[in-house]
Amino acid sequence: VQLQASGGGLVQAGGSLRLSCSSSKRTSSNNAMGWFRQAPGREREFVAAVAWSGGRAIYADSVKGRFTISRDYGASVVYLQMNSLKPEDTAVYYCAVNRRPVPSLEPSQYNYWGQGTLVTVSS
Repeated sequence: VQLQASGGGLVQAGGSLRLSCSSSKRTSSNNAMGWFRQAPGREREFVAAVAWSGGRAIYADSVKGRFTISRDYGASVVYLQMNSLKPEDTAVYYCAVNRRPVPSLEPSQYNYWGQGTLVTVSS
């Protein structure tokens, strides 16, 4: 499975971006999907994840109420709508496929990763 993330860019604080992650093949009904991010000099951190059905979603506290994860199961695409962006959201964002159908914040449960897309939020 190859993942292609896109949609990153430069935006002013308070602005919005929508990231997309497309899969080279249709992910099975056993795979939740997630987004992680890594800022310069920092560890990779969990952002959001969604169940294979597109129903249940979980979020990092730092993005709750501002970010929304969704997926188009038929098109094998997962989205991350990011609103009210802050400079601290600046990072490379990665999408990933989980081994299991239940969303998780643990990177070890994800076995396929995209190449990342850079989001820069200016103050």
